[in-house]
Amino acid sequence: MEYVIGILLLAAFFGLVVYAVRGGNLMMGMLIMAVVWTALPLIGNALVTNPAFIESGAGVVDLTLTEALNKVFQSGPEGWGSVLVNVMFGAWFGRVLLETGIASTLIRKTVELGGDRPAVICILLSIVTTAIFSTLFGAGAVVAIGVIILPILMSLGIPKVLAEVSFMMSVGAGMYLNPVLTGQFQAFFLDAEGKQQVTYESNVTFGLIGLGVQLAVVILMILFTLRPKRVVHAWATTKSRKELHRDNAPGIALITPIIPVVLLIAFNVPIILGFTIGSFYALWVCGRLSSWRATCRVVNKDYFDGVVDTAPLIGFLLVLPMFNKSAELCAPYFKALLGGFIPDSTLVIGIAFAILAPLALFRGPLTLFGCGAAVLGILNGFGFPVHWLFCLLVIPSISMNVSACVTQSWIAWGVGYTKVSTRDHMKLSIPAAWAVCIIMEVVAYFMFGMAA
Repeated sequence: MEYVIGILLLAAFFGLVVYAVRGGNLMMGMLIMAVVWTALPLIGNALVTNPAFIESGAGVVDLTLTEALNKVFQSGPEGWGSVLVNVMFGAWFGRVLLETGIASTLIRKTVELGGDRPAVICILLSIVTTAIFSTLFGAGAVVAIGVIILPILMSLGIPKVLAEVSFMMSVGAGMYLNPVLTGQFQAFFLDAEGKQQVTYESNVTFGLIGLGVQLAVVILMILFTLRPKRVVHAWATTKSRKELHRDNAPGIALITPIIPVVLLIAFNVPIILGFTIGSFYALWVCGRLSSWRATCRVVNKDYFDGVVDTAPLIGFLLVLPMFNKSAELCAPYFKALLGGFIPDSTLVIGIAFAILAPLALFRGPLTLFGCGAAVLGILNGFGFPVHWLFCLLVIPSISMNVSACVTQSWIAWGVGYTKVSTRDHMKLSIPAAWAVCIIMEVVAYFMFGMAA
């Protein structure tokens, strides 16, 4: 019976793969999978008779109906509450960066610094974009920054495909350290009591390495693509000097994007307090706290707008823990069915993930924004180190899916905005993203997988 249930669970998994690749709503897909992956193990638990299987699955196979339902549909979403708070404060901080003009001022200062050297400007803007999106998050934020940066790059004569891909991959580089995105990934890794198994603090070193590796690949891509070109165009703004001066944020405000991360790394300040300090610092130096009434109005509006920016994700992220908990019920059946086929070596699995990284594209089985959640559910049953599993799936999720896949909302916007063909986008972005995945899977193995 355990093999029959295991086959049915895998069939449901492949059904989710097809559904995700076709662009189906992932919130509904995960909810349906949570129901199916809860019902099938409960049926199996009632019918299975193999003593060895029952013994090996102790604590899961012997759960009652009430215990299983509470585990999946109640404690799962409740356990994500602490992560949700981080997401909301991070969204508020990102909205403050936009509304105060700090992000746009950083970009203008960078263009001035680069002078009339297109390659230098492109590299500097990539660095600034990475820094901004190490804390800023959301499709709206990407579009708001993109409508500033992309016209500058293209008016300098930089090929539009390079402008678009370098910008999007720089956004993705920042996401390795982004607290809001990390909070979303943490929702996949909760223990039996709903507590986080991977914290933002424990991920900082790996995130910094990922940011550095992807940014380095972006810079090499820029230098390689522009090496034979000599471009003489200059960017001409349509705004007057008075308008530019009015829109500029003060110089002392430009350190704001890195305040939360620096406070965390250097002084061990909790990330929510870091977001709060950074937000009020930005509002203060930009003159937005002129009175108590003005302060209340600005804080309320920015917090509201920031939460709205992330609202489409919240429903999905509250359903996701249900799916994760249902996968725990399935673990004994996957282990019985696949235990002889899935290698128990972190090295072999890491190599496989590096080679197969493009399967994260189009919401495939190697991205946590698609079918990767089901793959994680299967791997969870084999006792691999939690932090290594975290890195294993986060790498293709960020470098392939968030940075290069045309099913990502802001990349779809960027391709349309710059009028780059999907084929040209993929020809440039996928090799670069693939190189990052290979390097980072090696890093993940030596940091977390080698001792397993």
